[in-house]
Amino acid sequence: MREPTREFEHGYTCNQVVELATDYVEHALPPQLVEPFEMHLNFCDGCFTFVEQIRTTAELGGRLTEEQIPEETKAQLLAAFREWQQR
Repeated sequence: MREPTREFEHGYTCNQVVELATDYVEHALPPQLVEPFEMHLNFCDGCFTFVEQIRTTAELGGRLTEEQIPEETKAQLLAAFREWQQR
């Protein structure tokens, strides 16, 4: 497994790819960043897998309606997001 901070020729580290992954999956990444982002994915199996997991999660999550999510699960998710934001 490659080091998480490994930097490839284009200058992206794995940590930077993680920060940009959601924008990439949502097609919100600025066009000038797409090519170097995809280049990193071509060389880094770990980041490729991570981005695919984000993509799958977004696709599956997009199929749910709010009514399908139990109240207890909603509360747990909100608590987790609030805790994450406080970091």
